[in-house]
Amino acid sequence: MERVNRVALIGTGAVGSSYAFALLNQGVADELVLIDLNKEKSEGDAMDLNHGLAFAPSNKKIWFGNYEDCSSADIVVITAGANQKPGETRLDLVEKNTSIFKSIVESVMTSGFDGIFLVATNPVDILTYMTWQFSGLPVHRVIGSGTILDTARLRFQLSEYFEVDSKNIHAYIMGEHGDSELPVWSHANVAGRSIFDRIHDHPEKYDVEDLDSIFAQVRDAAYHIIERKGATHYGIAMGLVRLTRAILHNENAVLTISGYLQGEYGEEDLYIGVPAIINRKGIKEIIQLNLDPEEKQKFSRSASILKESMEPVLNKYKDA
Repeated sequence: MERVNRVALIGTGAVGSSYAFALLNQGVADELVLIDLNKEKSEGDAMDLNHGLAFAPSNKKIWFGNYEDCSSADIVVITAGANQKPGETRLDLVEKNTSIFKSIVESVMTSGFDGIFLVATNPVDILTYMTWQFSGLPVHRVIGSGTILDTARLRFQLSEYFEVDSKNIHAYIMGEHGDSELPVWSHANVAGRSIFDRIHDHPEKYDVEDLDSIFAQVRDAAYHIIERKGATHYGIAMGLVRLTRAILHNENAVLTISGYLQGEYGEEDLYIGVPAIINRKGIKEIIQLNLDPEEKQKFSRSASILKESMEPVLNKYKDA
Protein backbone atom coordinates (compact mmCIF):
# COMPACT_ATOMS: atom_id res chain seq x y z
CA MET A 1 0.00 0.00 0.00
CA GLU A 2 1.12 3.54 -0.73
CA ARG A 3 2.27 5.39 2.39
CA VAL A 4 -0.13 8.14 3.46
CA ASN A 5 -0.14 10.61 6.34
CA ARG A 6 -3.12 10.00 8.58
CA VAL A 7 -4.28 12.33 11.35
CA ALA A 8 -6.89 11.21 13.87
CA LEU A 9 -8.76 14.05 15.56
CA ILE A 10 -10.48 13.30 18.86
CA GLY A 11 -13.01 15.97 19.73
CA THR A 12 -14.92 17.93 17.09
CA GLY A 13 -16.06 20.86 19.19
CA ALA A 14 -15.05 24.44 18.41
CA VAL A 15 -11.29 23.79 18.48
CA GLY A 16 -11.45 20.41 16.76
CA SER A 17 -13.69 21.50 13.90
CA SER A 18 -11.60 24.66 13.40
CA TYR A 19 -8.48 22.49 13.26
CA ALA A 20 -10.07 20.18 10.68
CA PHE A 21 -11.11 23.17 8.55
CA ALA A 22 -7.64 24.74 8.73
CA LEU A 23 -6.00 21.38 7.97
CA LEU A 24 -8.12 21.06 4.83
CA ASN A 25 -7.48 24.63 3.69
CA GLN A 26 -3.71 24.30 4.13
CA GLY A 27 -3.51 20.91 2.42
CA VAL A 28 -1.82 19.20 5.37
CA ALA A 29 -2.13 15.38 5.74
CA ASP A 30 -3.63 12.87 3.31
CA GLU A 31 -6.27 11.43 5.62
CA LEU A 32 -8.29 12.87 8.47
CA VAL A 33 -10.53 10.77 10.67
CA LEU A 34 -12.92 12.52 13.08
CA ILE A 35 -13.72 10.82 16.39
CA ASP A 36 -16.26 12.13 18.87
CA LEU A 37 -18.99 10.91 21.22
CA ASN A 38 -21.39 13.15 19.31
CA LYS A 39 -21.58 10.94 16.24
CA GLU A 40 -24.17 12.96 14.32
CA LYS A 41 -22.27 16.22 14.70
CA SER A 42 -18.98 14.63 13.61
CA GLU A 43 -20.59 12.85 10.66
CA GLY A 44 -21.99 16.22 9.63
CA ASP A 45 -18.55 17.81 9.94
CA ALA A 46 -17.03 15.10 7.74
CA MET A 47 -19.73 15.58 5.09
CA ASP A 48 -19.35 19.36 5.20
CA LEU A 49 -15.55 19.21 4.90
CA ASN A 50 -15.73 16.73 2.02
CA HIS A 51 -17.98 19.11 0.11
CA GLY A 52 -15.16 21.67 0.15
CA LEU A 53 -12.55 19.32 -1.34
CA ALA A 54 -13.04 20.77 -4.83
CA PHE A 55 -11.69 24.08 -3.51
CA ALA A 56 -8.88 22.66 -1.36
CA PRO A 57 -5.17 22.81 -2.37
CA SER A 58 -4.95 18.99 -2.38
CA ASN A 59 -7.20 15.97 -2.15
CA LYS A 60 -7.83 14.36 1.20
CA LYS A 61 -9.81 11.45 2.60
CA ILE A 62 -12.05 12.64 5.45
CA TRP A 63 -14.45 10.47 7.42
CA PHE A 64 -16.11 9.94 10.78
CA GLY A 65 -14.51 6.95 12.48
CA ASN A 66 -13.65 5.33 15.79
CA TYR A 67 -10.64 4.54 17.95
CA GLU A 68 -9.69 1.56 15.76
CA ASP A 69 -8.80 4.09 13.03
CA CYS A 70 -5.99 5.36 15.27
CA SER A 71 -4.03 2.14 14.75
CA SER A 72 -2.30 3.42 11.61
CA ALA A 73 -2.45 7.15 12.41
CA ASP A 74 0.76 9.16 12.37
CA ILE A 75 -0.66 11.77 14.74
CA VAL A 76 -3.56 11.70 17.19
CA VAL A 77 -4.72 15.21 18.05
CA ILE A 78 -6.81 15.54 21.22
CA THR A 79 -9.06 18.57 21.56
CA ALA A 80 -11.83 16.82 23.53
CA GLY A 81 -12.73 17.80 27.08
CA ALA A 82 -14.55 20.36 29.16
CA ASN A 83 -14.12 23.95 28.01
CA GLN A 84 -12.92 26.88 30.09
CA LYS A 85 -15.93 28.90 31.29
CA PRO A 86 -16.03 32.65 31.98
CA GLY A 87 -14.19 33.36 35.22
CA GLU A 88 -12.56 29.93 35.23
CA THR A 89 -8.79 29.44 34.95
CA ARG A 90 -7.26 26.70 32.85
CA LEU A 91 -6.05 24.98 36.01
CA ASP A 92 -9.66 24.74 37.25
CA LEU A 93 -10.21 22.09 34.58
CA VAL A 94 -7.62 19.62 35.92
CA GLU A 95 -9.87 17.08 37.62
CA LYS A 96 -12.65 16.86 35.04
CA ASN A 97 -10.42 16.61 32.01
CA THR A 98 -7.92 14.15 33.47
CA SER A 99 -10.63 11.51 33.90
CA ILE A 100 -11.82 12.14 30.33
CA PHE A 101 -8.26 11.80 29.05
CA LYS A 102 -7.65 8.49 30.79
CA SER A 103 -10.50 6.92 28.84
CA ILE A 104 -9.45 8.54 25.55
CA VAL A 105 -5.75 7.70 25.72
CA GLU A 106 -6.34 4.10 26.82
CA SER A 107 -8.80 3.62 23.94
CA VAL A 108 -6.28 5.02 21.46
CA MET A 109 -3.47 2.80 22.75
CA THR A 110 -5.71 -0.30 22.64
CA SER A 111 -5.97 0.25 18.87
CA GLY A 112 -2.21 -0.34 18.52
CA PHE A 113 -1.36 3.33 17.94
CA ASP A 114 2.37 3.99 17.75
CA GLY A 115 2.58 7.56 16.53
CA ILE A 116 2.66 11.03 18.09
CA PHE A 117 0.11 12.59 20.42
CA LEU A 118 -0.69 16.29 20.07
CA VAL A 119 -2.64 17.61 23.06
CA ALA A 120 -4.55 20.90 23.01
CA THR A 121 -7.12 20.52 25.80
CA ASN A 122 -6.61 22.68 28.91
CA PRO A 123 -4.84 22.68 31.25
CA VAL A 124 -2.61 21.57 28.41
CA ASP A 125 0.68 21.13 30.32
CA ILE A 126 -0.87 18.83 32.92
CA LEU A 127 -2.98 16.90 30.41
CA THR A 128 0.06 16.38 28.19
CA TYR A 129 1.89 14.91 31.18
CA MET A 130 -1.07 12.63 31.93
CA THR A 131 -1.27 11.59 28.27
CA TRP A 132 2.36 10.52 28.51
CA GLN A 133 1.61 8.63 31.73
CA PHE A 134 -1.50 6.91 30.37
CA SER A 135 0.04 6.06 26.98
CA GLY A 136 3.46 4.78 27.99
CA LEU A 137 4.94 6.38 24.85
CA PRO A 138 8.40 8.02 24.89
CA VAL A 139 8.29 11.65 26.04
CA HIS A 140 9.41 12.98 22.65
CA ARG A 141 6.24 11.54 21.06
CA VAL A 142 3.80 13.27 23.42
CA ILE A 143 3.56 16.99 22.69
CA GLY A 144 1.30 19.69 24.10
CA SER A 145 0.34 22.85 22.25
CA GLY A 146 1.97 24.65 25.20
CA THR A 147 2.56 28.34 24.61
CA ILE A 148 2.45 28.19 20.81
CA LEU A 149 -0.67 30.38 20.78
CA ASP A 150 0.61 32.73 23.51
CA THR A 151 3.79 33.20 21.48
CA ALA A 152 1.74 33.98 18.37
CA ARG A 153 -0.30 36.49 20.37
CA LEU A 154 2.89 38.14 21.60
CA ARG A 155 4.29 38.38 18.08
CA PHE A 156 1.01 39.92 16.92
CA GLN A 157 0.96 42.52 19.71
CA LEU A 158 4.60 43.44 19.08
CA SER A 159 3.97 43.68 15.34
CA GLU A 160 1.12 46.12 16.00
CA TYR A 161 3.29 48.14 18.39
CA PHE A 162 6.40 48.30 16.20
CA GLU A 163 4.48 48.30 12.88
CA VAL A 164 6.44 45.36 11.54
CA ASP A 165 5.06 42.12 10.05
CA SER A 166 4.65 39.52 12.81
CA LYS A 167 6.66 37.05 10.71
CA ASN A 168 9.67 39.31 11.32
CA ILE A 169 9.08 39.46 15.06
CA HIS A 170 10.84 36.74 17.06
CA ALA A 171 9.81 36.39 20.68
CA TYR A 172 8.72 33.64 23.04
CA ILE A 173 6.22 33.10 25.81
CA MET A 174 7.40 30.32 28.13
CA GLY A 175 6.07 28.50 31.18
CA GLU A 176 2.53 27.39 31.96
CA HIS A 177 -0.07 28.01 29.27
CA GLY A 178 -1.91 30.15 31.77
CA ASP A 179 -1.63 32.98 34.24
CA SER A 180 1.96 32.26 35.37
CA GLU A 181 3.47 32.33 31.86
CA LEU A 182 6.28 34.77 31.11
CA PRO A 183 7.59 36.77 28.15
CA VAL A 184 11.25 36.22 27.34
CA TRP A 185 12.15 39.84 26.59
CA SER A 186 15.87 39.08 26.76
CA HIS A 187 15.60 37.15 23.47
CA ALA A 188 12.87 39.17 21.72
CA ASN A 189 13.92 40.85 18.49
CA VAL A 190 12.61 42.70 15.46
CA ALA A 191 14.34 41.57 12.28
CA GLY A 192 17.35 40.40 14.27
CA ARG A 193 17.66 43.50 16.47
CA SER A 194 16.76 43.43 20.15
CA ILE A 195 13.43 45.09 20.94
CA PHE A 196 15.31 47.20 23.48
CA ASP A 197 17.57 48.51 20.70
CA ARG A 198 14.54 49.39 18.60
CA ILE A 199 12.92 51.20 21.54
CA HIS A 200 16.18 53.06 22.18
CA ASP A 201 16.44 54.06 18.50
CA HIS A 202 12.95 55.61 18.52
CA PRO A 203 12.34 57.10 21.98
CA GLU A 204 9.75 59.45 20.53
CA LYS A 205 7.55 56.46 19.59
CA TYR A 206 8.34 53.64 22.01
CA ASP A 207 8.84 53.14 25.74
CA VAL A 208 10.14 50.10 27.64
CA GLU A 209 7.28 50.50 30.12
CA ASP A 210 4.82 49.69 27.32
CA LEU A 211 6.06 46.09 27.32
CA ASP A 212 4.18 45.38 30.55
CA SER A 213 0.82 46.26 29.00
CA ILE A 214 1.69 44.34 25.82
CA PHE A 215 2.33 41.21 27.87
CA ALA A 216 -0.84 41.72 29.91
CA GLN A 217 -2.86 41.75 26.68
CA VAL A 218 -1.22 38.47 25.68
CA ARG A 219 -1.65 36.76 29.05
CA ASP A 220 -5.30 37.80 29.43
CA ALA A 221 -6.33 37.40 25.78
CA ALA A 222 -8.26 34.17 26.33
CA TYR A 223 -10.36 35.72 29.10
CA HIS A 224 -11.34 38.63 26.88
CA ILE A 225 -12.22 36.35 23.95
CA ILE A 226 -14.22 33.96 26.16
CA GLU A 227 -16.18 36.90 27.60
CA ARG A 228 -17.07 37.99 24.08
CA LYS A 229 -17.70 34.74 22.18
CA GLY A 230 -17.56 31.89 24.70
CA ALA A 231 -14.40 30.16 23.48
CA THR A 232 -11.09 30.60 21.69
CA HIS A 233 -10.58 28.27 18.76
CA TYR A 234 -9.29 29.81 15.52
CA GLY A 235 -5.84 30.76 16.79
CA ILE A 236 -5.11 27.48 18.58
CA ALA A 237 -6.45 25.51 15.62
CA MET A 238 -3.95 27.19 13.31
CA GLY A 239 -1.19 26.59 15.84
CA LEU A 240 -2.06 22.88 15.87
CA VAL A 241 -1.95 22.76 12.07
CA ARG A 242 1.47 24.43 12.19
CA LEU A 243 2.65 21.69 14.57
CA THR A 244 1.09 18.98 12.39
CA ARG A 245 2.90 20.29 9.31
CA ALA A 246 6.21 20.51 11.18
CA ILE A 247 5.86 16.85 12.15
CA LEU A 248 4.60 15.39 8.87
CA HIS A 249 7.05 17.41 6.75
CA ASN A 250 9.98 16.71 9.08
CA GLU A 251 10.70 20.44 9.25
CA ASN A 252 12.95 20.71 12.32
CA ALA A 253 10.91 23.82 13.11
CA VAL A 254 11.37 25.71 16.39
CA LEU A 255 8.00 26.10 18.11
CA THR A 256 7.01 26.82 21.72
CA ILE A 257 5.32 23.60 22.78
CA SER A 258 4.67 21.82 26.04
CA GLY A 259 7.69 19.55 26.27
CA TYR A 260 9.01 17.23 28.96
CA LEU A 261 11.95 18.63 30.91
CA GLN A 262 14.75 16.38 32.14
CA GLY A 263 16.98 18.94 33.80
CA GLU A 264 16.57 21.72 31.25
CA TYR A 265 16.00 25.11 32.90
CA GLY A 266 16.68 23.40 36.23
CA GLU A 267 13.40 21.45 36.13
CA GLU A 268 12.62 17.74 35.92
CA ASP A 269 9.60 15.49 35.41
CA LEU A 270 7.39 18.26 34.07
CA TYR A 271 5.69 19.25 30.82
CA ILE A 272 5.80 23.02 30.34
CA GLY A 273 5.96 25.61 27.56
CA VAL A 274 9.46 25.85 26.04
CA PRO A 275 10.93 26.37 22.57
CA ALA A 276 11.77 23.05 20.93
CA ILE A 277 12.81 21.58 17.59
CA ILE A 278 9.92 19.61 16.09
CA ASN A 279 10.24 17.01 13.33
CA ARG A 280 8.86 13.66 12.17
CA LYS A 281 10.01 11.98 15.37
CA GLY A 282 8.26 14.55 17.56
CA ILE A 283 10.39 16.64 19.89
CA LYS A 284 13.93 16.45 18.59
CA GLU A 285 15.43 18.82 21.16
CA ILE A 286 14.41 21.25 23.88
CA ILE A 287 16.07 24.61 23.17
CA GLN A 288 17.71 26.05 26.28
CA LEU A 289 17.75 29.84 26.23
CA ASN A 290 20.01 31.82 28.52
CA LEU A 291 17.30 33.47 30.58
CA ASP A 292 18.10 36.54 32.64
CA PRO A 293 17.77 36.25 36.46
CA GLU A 294 14.22 37.63 36.58
CA GLU A 295 13.08 35.32 33.79
CA LYS A 296 14.64 32.32 35.56
CA GLN A 297 12.77 33.19 38.73
CA LYS A 298 9.46 33.56 36.88
CA PHE A 299 9.94 30.29 35.00
CA SER A 300 10.73 28.48 38.25
CA ARG A 301 7.58 29.91 39.84
CA SER A 302 5.48 28.83 36.85
CA ALA A 303 6.91 25.31 37.07
CA SER A 304 6.12 25.19 40.81
CA ILE A 305 2.51 26.22 40.19
CA LEU A 306 2.10 23.45 37.61
CA LYS A 307 3.64 20.81 39.89
CA GLU A 308 1.41 21.85 42.78
CA SER A 309 -1.71 21.74 40.60
CA MET A 310 -0.75 18.37 39.13
CA GLU A 311 0.02 16.64 42.41
CA PRO A 312 -3.59 15.72 43.32
CA VAL A 313 -4.30 14.05 39.96
CA LEU A 314 -0.95 12.27 39.99
CA ASN A 315 -1.71 10.84 43.42
CA LYS A 316 -5.19 9.83 42.26
CA TYR A 317 -4.09 8.06 39.10
CA LYS A 318 -0.59 6.77 39.93
CA ASP A 319 -1.90 3.28 40.76
CA ALA A 320 -4.72 3.32 38.25
